Amino acid sequence: MRYHTLNDLYLGLLRDLYSGEQQLLIALPVMAQAAVTPKLKAGFEQHFTQTEEHVKRLEQIFTALGASPLGKVSGAMMGLVKEGNDIITANEPGEVRDAALIMAAQRVEHLEIASYGTAVTYAGLLGETKAIKLLEATLQEEGETEQALTALAGKVNAKAN
Repeated sequence: MRYHTLNDLYLGLLRDLYSGEQQLLIALPVMAQAAVTPKLKAGFEQHFTQTEEHVKRLEQIFTALGASPLGKVSGAMMGLVKEGNDIITANEPGEVRDAALIMAAQRVEHLEIASYGTAVTYAGLLGETKAIKLLEATLQEEGETEQALTALAGKVNAKAN
């Protein structure tokens, strides 16, 4: 995609985020079902609910911009979701697979944190004050999810060893 202005880049990033969140709405229930650690399963289920809210926030931003959220597929998220699916299909249920699912989920969170952080910056430069608040709320939730995954990883990884 060619970008001619910062606004074009911002819209492209928002569409990428929207696509990624849509992909996660499909992937998270699969990951929750595959997890055997109760806290991991619950975490995936909670993040699914948050992801629904993330989609709504992005839709609010697109409505305010008078733009469509469609038109871009997040290749980065597609690759990370595929890796998560590969982990599920290639490994037996248990702590090792759960540790690998946490690793995959953390990679997703890192992508989202970087992307939402950039979107907040662009929104600020473009004077999109309402969007900043919505994007910052999601960015904070993504950070909290990553921290929860890190804490859980310490316990699951020890059991997988």
